[in-house]
Amino acid sequence: MNFWLSLLHNFPLVCAGTGWIVAQILKVFTGIFKLRKFSITALLFGNGGMPSSHSASVTALAIACGFSYGFDSGFFAVAVMFAIIVMGDAAGVRRETGEQSKILNRITKDLLSPSSPAEFDRTLKELVGHTPLQVCVGSALGFVIPFLMSLLPLYTAHCPFLS
Repeated sequence: MNFWLSLLHNFPLVCAGTGWIVAQILKVFTGIFKLRKFSITALLFGNGGMPSSHSASVTALAIACGFSYGFDSGFFAVAVMFAIIVMGDAAGVRRETGEQSKILNRITKDLLSPSSPAEFDRTLKELVGHTPLQVCVGSALGFVIPFLMSLLPLYTAHCPFLS
């Protein structure tokens, strides 16, 4: 089978990719609502924001593995553990990194004079992680995507669990 066709028939991979794409597109609209400005590159390709694309993609991957291989399979178990780690990291470590960046940016702005070295001229990225709500919404989105994808004729045969 053709390589690209093989990828297209990989139900868990397609669901994970779809979860990421849908979440990133939704970030454009939630970002406009929250920030009151339109920046498609920042919203489509940036980290952080509502919903979490990381959570959407790993949850979609886990549910799709359950559909494809069974919820008692090793594939599902690995995908669930991967999802737990990724979502914990998004709401924990990465979020804290963003909070620390805000503080460091404020310190460098307030304490350093305009004659400071050029290394302090840049600001650190502040929107890195996610709030627990953003992770939950991303996960809910990722949960729904495999159900919707399984309705497509291309994927009904790839979901023996649903038959």
